[in-house]
Amino acid sequence: MTPVVKDPLISILRNKRDVSRLQILVEIAEHQPAVRQQEIANKLGVTPQAISEYIRDLTGEGMVSAGRRGNYEVTRSGIEWILANAESLESYARHIRQDLIQHVSVWTAIAAEDLKAGDEVGMYMQDGFLYAGKKKKVATGSVVADAKKDEDVGIARLHGIIDHHEGKIQICTVPRIQNGGSRRVQVDRLREIVSKAVIVGAVGLEAYIALKAAGREPDMFFGAREGVIEAAFHGIDSTIVVVDGEFTELIKRLDGVKLVYVIHDLIKP
Repeated sequence: MTPVVKDPLISILRNKRDVSRLQILVEIAEHQPAVRQQEIANKLGVTPQAISEYIRDLTGEGMVSAGRRGNYEVTRSGIEWILANAESLESYARHIRQDLIQHVSVWTAIAAEDLKAGDEVGMYMQDGFLYAGKKKKVATGSVVADAKKDEDVGIARLHGIIDHHEGKIQICTVPRIQNGGSRRVQVDRLREIVSKAVIVGAVGLEAYIALKAAGREPDMFFGAREGVIEAAFHGIDSTIVVVDGEFTELIKRLDGVKLVYVIHDLIKP
């Protein structure tokens, strides 16, 4: 039997033959006992003759038992070999996710103060932006190159979870022009709501005009739906004024990304 390699860096991935053996054993285990060699060959992209030779070798090594009429089953020894090598693959994947990716990935942040290459910094969110500073935080990283205060800075070897909360979205509905448009909007209520918003978006010309009547120029008109969603993901509270014909699609989109929102019906009775 092929020995199990424990080190994920010199695992089964380095042996093409063992990769094929593992795939064949998994296919047999999944479809046993009525295993069709042609189907395995098609799935793995090899010839039926090659599959037959692999199965013959696996049978000879005691990892597969052969019955009548071409029935095959993976033995206990074969199952143990599958599990052992699967653990090796999992360990290798874990090494990539937890060690390698963290070392080669570089995050971009704003320097909260002058920073030098190699400085260990704390990472945090503020006003929707990622910052790096010398004050200790749950999430930490290492500065890639010198940066002055308020410059963009590269951060590598990020560890920990960045303290973060999602923003809330206030949704204000206004009627379509066929139902009165901006003239039927409760402007005083709209003015009060948008006065507390960091970002304001408008969907529909009726919404745009209603906002102007309330003394607020929208920050976003084109792409406002995705804009307020992106703002919420970065922890920024926002308000979106939407014509009622677009309301349902907006709600579906927000429910799909699981963001918190509050609905305000601003249409005059």
